[in-house]
Amino acid sequence: MQNQGPQMLEFQEKGDERGHLIVCEGGGQDIPFDIKRIFYIYGSEQGIVRGQHANRETEFVIINVAGSSKIRVRDGRGNEAVFILNRPRTGVYIPRMIWKDMYDFSEDSVLLCLASEHYKPDEYIRDYEEFLKAVREENPEE
Repeated sequence: MQNQGPQMLEFQEKGDERGHLIVCEGGGQDIPFDIKRIFYIYGSEQGIVRGQHANRETEFVIINVAGSSKIRVRDGRGNEAVFILNRPRTGVYIPRMIWKDMYDFSEDSVLLCLASEHYKPDEYIRDYEEFLKAVREENPEE
């Protein structure tokens, strides 16, 4: 999966009359990488845009475990997609070097982020023009 673009993932839901259980295992089982960092976003108002960056090394799986939000991804080559996260059994896989914007948060949104790498500020690209330049440098034949 690591060479593919962003895509929706669906996790197996288990449960009974007591409630539901979702299991996400790393190492290529449910999550296509070993999970090295977990963080979550909550309390973002509907008009707020989070993310607004790309990562040179880190892959992500993003899951709305409560509420809903949207994720717009762009690859810097003219491809763009919007994912709606509104079920806790779905997530979005985002490979490295993909620009991401998270937005349209519901009031009860809790956005869980699973990352393949520990936090390294220097691998973040926070300027879109710099991101486009880096994509061109990685893919000079395009």
